[in-house]
Amino acid sequence: MRTWPALDIQRPDPDDLIQAFLIDFNLAAVDDSRFYFHTPADRDRAAAALRGSFPNIEARPVDVPDEDWAARSQASLRAVRVGNLIVAPPWDVPTGIRDPGPGIRPIIIQPSMGFGTGHHATTRLCLAALQQIELQGRTVIDVGTGSGVLAIAARRLGASAVLGIDDDADAIAAAEDNLALNHESRIALEVADLRASAIGQFDVVVANLTGGLLMATAPRLQSFALPGGRLVLSGFLEEEEHDVLAAFPDCLSESRAQDDEWRCAVLRR
Repeated sequence: MRTWPALDIQRPDPDDLIQAFLIDFNLAAVDDSRFYFHTPADRDRAAAALRGSFPNIEARPVDVPDEDWAARSQASLRAVRVGNLIVAPPWDVPTGIRDPGPGIRPIIIQPSMGFGTGHHATTRLCLAALQQIELQGRTVIDVGTGSGVLAIAARRLGASAVLGIDDDADAIAAAEDNLALNHESRIALEVADLRASAIGQFDVVVANLTGGLLMATAPRLQSFALPGGRLVLSGFLEEEEHDVLAAFPDCLSESRAQDDEWRCAVLRR
């Protein structure tokens, strides 16, 4: 049976702060006080960084059988509604969600190692932001697509063509499964490095990443947007907001939103 490298963390600091810190180390999933990584090397780098930045935290490395954590963490997930979008796992599909009536747009997501079930604040913020943009007939790229939930949401909201990219092949495989669950055919998925791959330009760029990655790749992300196009940015914390927005000097801020410590901004190029 496959095992996943993980850290059991006993911490007095806020959960979201620790999670945000660990995302830069290829964090794969979180189950209560256990943080999963894609490789043992990622886990070991994360443990060393934690000791340097959070000396009051105890982090114990463990190797966890896949079934041990996946079944428990997924079974508790329930449907989430954000505006007119409902994101539901296959085992909690509300009555009528497959034919919910005018205006309501369902998305079925099979939880996996990728984030993006609709339960994290940054995913909810992006889902809400997309509903404030006219997407009918527009082209959209979802950078770091993960489960594909934001790409599917863009199609549900009228986008004519959507590209989802991720540098993790496992995430793309999970997104492909979710496209099949939702009978979506006009979404393309690619394993791609946003820093180097040939991407193209789009009416709307969605990037739910981390504050550090948004700042490091700001010129590239901005180049993905057509003139007059919009960028939906999330995954950054309140204390990072100023620096993240400053990394996009050629864009105008149209709106901002928050959910606890997390922030989302819609910019126009």
